[in-house]
Amino acid sequence: MIASLHVDPEWAWSPFSPDPQLPWTRPLAAHLYRRAGFAATSAELDEALSRQPTEVVQSLMQPGRESARYEEEIDDLARANLATGDPKKMSAWWLYRMTTTTAQLQEKATLFWHGHFATGAEKVQDVDLVYGQYQLLRQHATGDFGTLLHAISRDPAMLIYLDSATNRKSHPNENYAREIMELFALGEGAYSEQDIRELARCFTGWEVRRGKFRFNRYQHDFGEKTVLGVTGELSGDDGVDVVLAQPAAAQFIVKKLIRFYVCDEPDASDELIAPLANEFRENGLQVGPIIQRILSSNLFFSQHSRGRKVRSPIELGVGFLRALDGTTGIYELADGMAQIGQELFYPPNVKGWDGGRTWINSSTLLGRANLIRGLLDRDTTRFAGGSLEELTEQAGLRKSQEIVDWLTGLLLAVEVPAPVRARVTDLLESGEGDRESRLRNAVTVLCTLPEFQLA
Repeated sequence: MIASLHVDPEWAWSPFSPDPQLPWTRPLAAHLYRRAGFAATSAELDEALSRQPTEVVQSLMQPGRESARYEEEIDDLARANLATGDPKKMSAWWLYRMTTTTAQLQEKATLFWHGHFATGAEKVQDVDLVYGQYQLLRQHATGDFGTLLHAISRDPAMLIYLDSATNRKSHPNENYAREIMELFALGEGAYSEQDIRELARCFTGWEVRRGKFRFNRYQHDFGEKTVLGVTGELSGDDGVDVVLAQPAAAQFIVKKLIRFYVCDEPDASDELIAPLANEFRENGLQVGPIIQRILSSNLFFSQHSRGRKVRSPIELGVGFLRALDGTTGIYELADGMAQIGQELFYPPNVKGWDGGRTWINSSTLLGRANLIRGLLDRDTTRFAGGSLEELTEQAGLRKSQEIVDWLTGLLLAVEVPAPVRARVTDLLESGEGDRESRLRNAVTVLCTLPEFQLA
């Protein structure tokens, strides 16, 4: 049983203000970018240090930070991949967007909801519906949770994945009713089996026709129902509203957001969750202000958060490329992610990815090391358009110790032991091969450390 995180809520959620004991530094700025998005380049960290932490968070929260030209490019690429009819191609497309977007927080929040409303393409089997759900999640990623829950309940991919598209009044299917309460909005213990049966009746007649949501009134149960203590001739939308009105809903979503952005374990205590849950309810279940408050908080920049999450495969691969301003063959990158346990649009089940320590075992550790080495050795990989050697020269780095300091600051969330730093420095100064080969070997050593697995 994992213990709860008990800290003073007032201190925890107060805005972080740098002071002599905890100044605003590159490691803290890098921590912010790794959690709010995936990683920051050296230039982005320099720019962040010229502003206050709350200002950096505000800029990350701004929607529509992508240029019109980029949006046109990303839409063209989406259409090209959609034309193949293969959802795996769309997985690669999303990775491309993650590695190139200027709106990192939007993509990271969309990734959160993809794991929350987990929907597998292997069952949906329609790439347009898979892409449609991505667009839905991205549109509402930092918006109104109530609007998102209503929309996902009618989403064709979700209707197919949880068999809600075949929910008939003569034989109500309980799959979606169960998951909307257990996994999507309330959590275990906040409902009864009778509530599930009654809510399933609310969703009868919800279908998919020609890739669109359709209400079939002839298959809908118009009778009286009682869901979570509310009685009436409840429709599907009424049922969603009843779920959203439960006090447990705000508590449940805030707890998941804290785990996603702050630390894998221990779980936040009820006392720690309460202020944000109250704010969430009072603000009409707006997600963005809660994310902003978390990312601006004392707790987020404290020892309770830094280095207290295990990187998912997406965070590891995309973060590595973004930190070093890297580009690579995106389909190969998607294959590598799948091999170490995370393929976009293919979550393992309706619960999504468990995350945390479950990302790590002897097989995935080897796979993670091979993924990074493969990126370094691949002909299509470029760093700021060139080689690693050129990247360090552009940064004005000449001495081996300077390069090690620079790399560890960009790539790792925690301090590297002195003997390891000395070993990497020796590799740069007297290792085998030319300068580029020694740099690649040094980066490989850093990225096989246990510390590299932490975000």
